Amino acid sequence: MSIAKRPNPLFRNLNAKIAALPMIATTLVVFLGCSIWTVIYSFSKSRALPVNEFVGFAQYERLFRTSRWLISLENIVIYGVLSLLISFVIGFILAALIDQKIRFEDTFRTIYLYPFALSFIVTGIVWQWILNPSLGIQETVRSWGFENFTFDLIANRGTVLYALLIAGIWQGTGFVMVLMLAGIRGVDREIWNAARIDGIPVWKTYLFVIVPMMRGVMVTTLVIVAAGIVKLYDLVVAMTQGGPGIASEVPAKYVYDFMFARANVGQALAASTVMLTTVLIILIPWVYLEYGKKKAQR
Repeated sequence: MSIAKRPNPLFRNLNAKIAALPMIATTLVVFLGCSIWTVIYSFSKSRALPVNEFVGFAQYERLFRTSRWLISLENIVIYGVLSLLISFVIGFILAALIDQKIRFEDTFRTIYLYPFALSFIVTGIVWQWILNPSLGIQETVRSWGFENFTFDLIANRGTVLYALLIAGIWQGTGFVMVLMLAGIRGVDREIWNAARIDGIPVWKTYLFVIVPMMRGVMVTTLVIVAAGIVKLYDLVVAMTQGGPGIASEVPAKYVYDFMFARANVGQALAASTVMLTTVLIILIPWVYLEYGKKKAQR
């Protein structure tokens, strides 16, 4: 009795693999190639143009002695931690509320998600108007007769980062909500029925039963949002230009300024490499959790 040969896995879905070749080639050349080029020339003495005069870790030593870079790191850490915490909490609460089969669910979901469809430039300009002391909330309230009212987040060195945070959360929370809602809707309805039979309050069911079951969604959302935070740039440019002074400076703006405004390619590439390393630190554990464990369980 002849045993049928198993098809070679290399030739499975061959048409799809051939169709994906241009995308794979582009990714390898543009992303991987440019990343390697960035890392190599971050060790060079490049100024306006790349040069093959390598200086070891001199660019990195200078980078971490520069107060502007250190302030940008501090800002992105504060912004990132607060943005993740607040957007996750608000996003989950909104998802839980919409999950209650409310009327006009599609309308509310569209309203909450709409800001995410806007570019950060548009969001930044809108919130720059709203928070501008001479045009926005402060001036409006004072025109009502409250002449001592002060709301100058965007003009104050100590609070400008929170102005950025308000705009960023307004734009990104709807996206977090949609991912959370997908995770909640993916939970088996039998679990909900069992919780109701046991008399567990709805809020406890969400907090102690549903949330632990959404680990995959939570991790994926964390990775997507965190990777976006690391490269935060256009919101800052549109709202504050890094000011007042350098109070709202972020790493991506530091890279752009040194690459194009100051013509210091080596310094810009060193900063880019640090940002790339940060993204890899975020992505590698996620890839392992998503694919490594699944492969090991097979």
